[in-house]
Amino acid sequence: MQELEEVCVRGQGRRGLGAVRRLIEAARDPAMTNSPLENRFVAFCHDHGLPPPSTNVIVEGKEVDAIWPAKRLMVEMDSWTFHGHRAAFERDRARDAALQAAGWRVIRLTHRRLEQDAARVAAELRRLLSSGES
Repeated sequence: MQELEEVCVRGQGRRGLGAVRRLIEAARDPAMTNSPLENRFVAFCHDHGLPPPSTNVIVEGKEVDAIWPAKRLMVEMDSWTFHGHRAAFERDRARDAALQAAGWRVIRLTHRRLEQDAARVAAELRRLLSSGES
């Protein structure tokens, strides 16, 4: 499945990819994630009527937490445990810059924002998903 998603990303703008993406989504198993925060985000999307993201997909040589390839939008989950030190802070900013230079929109979310600002986060993601490329 990941190989098909990567073909869709590389073939951005080609005819027929919308149908392929719909087939991928229909065939997708429940989201497989690497952390409780990623699990929480998948549930958050479901609870707020957002399209289910692909999770833990390789993009530009990096594994990303959640992504909507057709919209060129990705969400990275930041927990204090894994992102609460200088090296991670610097690495995350360099990674975001490289992904943005490659045409991706990168959003970073924390558990606190998902819990305490859920309506605003859902509205922001809904706007971003509606304004992206198809």
